[in-house]
Amino acid sequence: MKLSGELKAFETRIGHVFSDPALLLCALTHPSVSSPTRPDNQRLEFLGDRVLGLVIAEALLRADPQASEGQLAPRFNALVRKETCGDVAREIDLGAVLKLGRSEMKSGGRRKLALVADAMEAVIAAVYLDGGHDAARDMVLRLWGRRISSVEDDARDAKTALQEWVQARGQRPPLYREVAREGPDHAPVFTIRAELENGECETARAATKRQAEQLAARALLKRLEAGNG
Repeated sequence: MKLSGELKAFETRIGHVFSDPALLLCALTHPSVSSPTRPDNQRLEFLGDRVLGLVIAEALLRADPQASEGQLAPRFNALVRKETCGDVAREIDLGAVLKLGRSEMKSGGRRKLALVADAMEAVIAAVYLDGGHDAARDMVLRLWGRRISSVEDDARDAKTALQEWVQARGQRPPLYREVAREGPDHAPVFTIRAELENGECETARAATKRQAEQLAARALLKRLEAGNG
């Protein structure tokens, strides 16, 4: 089986050339376009989630031999969550090679976080089955590299941290307001404002409300902590 030029370019982006190209094709096939002769990527997604977890857990243990389980758990969660998988998938333009049914394509499936994140996990599984643990580990460490080294900042839940900060000072919990929504229905961009009862506020934009709230909370907390430093 020969891969198209587009898929060969994708192999270059992930740093793995498949001995069995059918594994890559399966990893990139969404259930909306599967058939009895063309299996979808759901089983690979199941495996890839576990492979990713093992690779990240090993990497965190090596990176900080003194860290406790309580320190490692939030770092691990930050690195394997759907948002992170989706961000990595977008960086390698996985959506461009994802095989989708007509309805999913019309609804902007190539940009949907859940779809590209699931496909990212499926690709990890495909590399694992094709080249073994070492090949999968090398790819994950390469694609996740800077995130692993800076995970401490991402591991802290910004909304929780902001709430703890203001409550420790006798203030009410922050409010999050949607101040704008742009773009088409299938690919909206939300602008969220995090604000305190004293008028302090920050805004942020993201593809989901949850992510925008986290970004706004992080920006506000950073400013508050700097002002009290």
